[in-house]
Amino acid sequence: MVQIKTPEQIAKMREAGLVVAAIHAATREAAVPGATTQDLDQVARKVIDDHGAKSNFLGYGGFPATICTSVNEVVVHGIPDDKTVLKDGDIISIDAGAIIDGWHGDAAYTAFVGTGHAPELVELSRVTEESMWAGIAAMKVNNRLVDISKAIESYIRRQPRPSTGKYGIVEDYGGHGIGTEMHMDPHVLNYVARKRGKGIKLVPGLCLAIEPMVSLGTARTEVLADEWTVITTDGSWSSHWEHSIALTEQGPLVLTAPDCGRAKLAEYGVEAAPDPLG
Repeated sequence: MVQIKTPEQIAKMREAGLVVAAIHAATREAAVPGATTQDLDQVARKVIDDHGAKSNFLGYGGFPATICTSVNEVVVHGIPDDKTVLKDGDIISIDAGAIIDGWHGDAAYTAFVGTGHAPELVELSRVTEESMWAGIAAMKVNNRLVDISKAIESYIRRQPRPSTGKYGIVEDYGGHGIGTEMHMDPHVLNYVARKRGKGIKLVPGLCLAIEPMVSLGTARTEVLADEWTVITTDGSWSSHWEHSIALTEQGPLVLTAPDCGRAKLAEYGVEAAPDPLG
């Protein structure tokens, strides 16, 4: 069943989303050469505690940390530890979440560690992030779920190919509904699956986490022995971006963006809904 939220519930999700935004800001500053991924996890834990929130990652299905830290060829679900030391030139995606009064927020970003990154890595992150915003811009009342998937895939396919030959749009993982749980129906594909039809109609009160994952090579992934860490099968580096969004009568409201997504959505000719917290 797809959960539809009231304006009051969306306001509570906005509170959770702002905690996630604060985690992103703090971990981005801490993601420097010499830091361990466990250091980043501790930073996230402090932000959650300071805001009186709860972690929705810690303990989820047995996950042992507060955030996911996915370095280089790790696509998603990397587990923070004291052995993974960030190096100059690495890229890392940090996926974070928070709960306020039972309502969830969830978002991810890709960061560059140090300097000297190859232009194709910079472009990989840009393409992944922009495909996410294209998907968010397609989150309009009376559109269908497939319109989001189509917007994401179409954006990526329109971009010049990298030197590796192609962008791999990861198919084994995608976006999802969010609300009183972190992962809910519907599943949001980052590509158009012809056999799945158009999907549900998008209506006010629908909340989704839209999260493309793109590599510089294959779309295929495998899970390591820890049963969490997902890597590309060819070792190609990948990028992951995500926001939680509520669809309202006034348009999309990006719950995990400090400005509700106003600036980026304007680039797509879409007006973001006003912040319910003022």
